[in-house]
Amino acid sequence: MKLLYFAWVKQKAGIAEEDVTLPAAIRDVAGVIDWLKSRGENYALAFADLAVIRCAVDQEHGDLATPVAGASEIAFFPPVTGG
Repeated sequence: MKLLYFAWVKQKAGIAEEDVTLPAAIRDVAGVIDWLKSRGENYALAFADLAVIRCAVDQEHGDLATPVAGASEIAFFPPVTGG
């Protein structure tokens, strides 16, 4: 699965994208974030405040409860405003 990080999420994580194999027990975006936070301090900092994290699973906006089974890509980004 490809994970993409944008804006300050990318800066804090220290990486723009990566290909990972998720543990089989992970079912949703919240599980992915918990797993990422366990991988290092940079991820823990990037995902410290989940109220300001947005995600898209296979380019469809989602939330923490969005299932990830069968997905090929998850993007994480801060809220976007403007027009």
